[in-house]
Amino acid sequence: MTEPEQPLSRRALRDAKASGRASASSAPATAAPDAATGGPAADEAATGGIGAFVKRHPRAILTTALSVGFLLLATGALFAGVSIGSASAVEPDPVVSATPEPDPRPLPAAIAAPSRLRTCSVDALARDPRLTTLFGSVINATTGELLWDRQAAVPARTASVLKVLTAAVALSALGPDYRMTTRVVPGTTPGSVVLVGGGDATLSRLPAGQESVYPGAPKLADLAAQTVAAYAAANPDAPGITEVVLDSTYWSSADKWDSSWARSEQTIGYHSEVTALQVDGDRREPWLTTSPRSTDPVGRAGAAFAAALANAGNPAGTPTTSLGSAVSTTVLAQVQSQPVKTLIGQMLPSSDNTLAEMLARVSSRVIGLDGSAASLSQTFTGVLNVYGVPTTGISIRDGSGLSHLNAVPAQYVAELFAVINGGGQNLEIITGALPVAGVSGSLASRFTGSNAVARGAVLAKTGWIDTSYSLGGIVRAADGSVLTFAFYAIRDGIGADAKAALDTLTTGVFTCGDNLSNN
Repeated sequence: MTEPEQPLSRRALRDAKASGRASASSAPATAAPDAATGGPAADEAATGGIGAFVKRHPRAILTTALSVGFLLLATGALFAGVSIGSASAVEPDPVVSATPEPDPRPLPAAIAAPSRLRTCSVDALARDPRLTTLFGSVINATTGELLWDRQAAVPARTASVLKVLTAAVALSALGPDYRMTTRVVPGTTPGSVVLVGGGDATLSRLPAGQESVYPGAPKLADLAAQTVAAYAAANPDAPGITEVVLDSTYWSSADKWDSSWARSEQTIGYHSEVTALQVDGDRREPWLTTSPRSTDPVGRAGAAFAAALANAGNPAGTPTTSLGSAVSTTVLAQVQSQPVKTLIGQMLPSSDNTLAEMLARVSSRVIGLDGSAASLSQTFTGVLNVYGVPTTGISIRDGSGLSHLNAVPAQYVAELFAVINGGGQNLEIITGALPVAGVSGSLASRFTGSNAVARGAVLAKTGWIDTSYSLGGIVRAADGSVLTFAFYAIRDGIGADAKAALDTLTTGVFTCGDNLSNN
């Protein structure tokens, strides 16, 4: 048991107080609180010193030491960061300059302006079963924008729409004032002359005062009268002409009928054989557009000329005829066709196949080729380039469009019509010769019923062969815009009702105008 404490005397208390003051004045500052308060640290120090304190509180001492260590490390890192940052600011990393690689992607010269949303559709009209397989293109003639496209870039048979290309070729290769010449030169034997064809199928056997389907055409009678007079003057001792040699070698006489043409075109009266010498387009009735043609246009022309010589007073009467070629270049007599601009005006409205072939073949000869059918692709693609529309994909078998082997993209035709509509380069001659819907030419009786709204506003070339109906031209639309177009409806045995379907589709384009949608 613990004994109770005894009370101290006053002297003892005084001595204790004095001893305490002395200890406080001599102790270190850090120890003052514990010593002054008489806390546990003072008690520990009093009983055993620092060693004893550590032994009694090891965990506290360890925790305190670790905290101080972390504090020192953090402080060091901070100063190290400041030092590194300062060094970086003073000495920045060097900048490496490299030449940039060029961007391999092509960039447009200018950003195209956005096109407006168009909402007027003719898609239902284009799906008319009467049209079967349709190739088509519609272009804004002012802006050049392609508005409507159905297989537009695919080369396809054009039928007689091709005659527009033939006219454009003739205007460039020959010029609007070019005239085809038929000549008579002396033969190689006494009494003979040579009738030399120059590709003028309009030369007429009708007498003065009568007109053929080609009003204003030159007359065989005039040529015969010149020949009789000139021959007699050159041969006063033997003025009679006894033989006429027929020269149709301006191009090969054998190259007169394409194997892809139906002979019914000839027998019905739509087309003659393509010979450089013939009269009245080889029609049986010169005054009729559709009239049966013969199997020997050169022989028919020769017989007509021999008769004309007799009528002109040839002392030897009616001479015989034979085939051959001219040797002499001395001209006894000649007559010329009307100018190309007039011939185009006669070809396009009635879709005259013979005139188209003559213009194509003569164009080939004049640009330095041989006038053959085989030369026509080169003739057309070469000459048409002058109008600035790429001729890629074009293949030409003839000048009339009768062959199903002709191949021209509908987009090309529409683009060429845009150039034609703009005029220049004598192309206004073509515009003036185009049939007008409900008014003239092969469109005079078309665009009836609800399609009559477009009468007078569509200027276009029609086309028809056994496997295709076509229409291409210029539309002066209801909204005032001008559109150009080409449509080909293609099917074996296609029916004539396709014409009305094409009219309806074209009327739809007229109604939509520049609001025409491709949907």
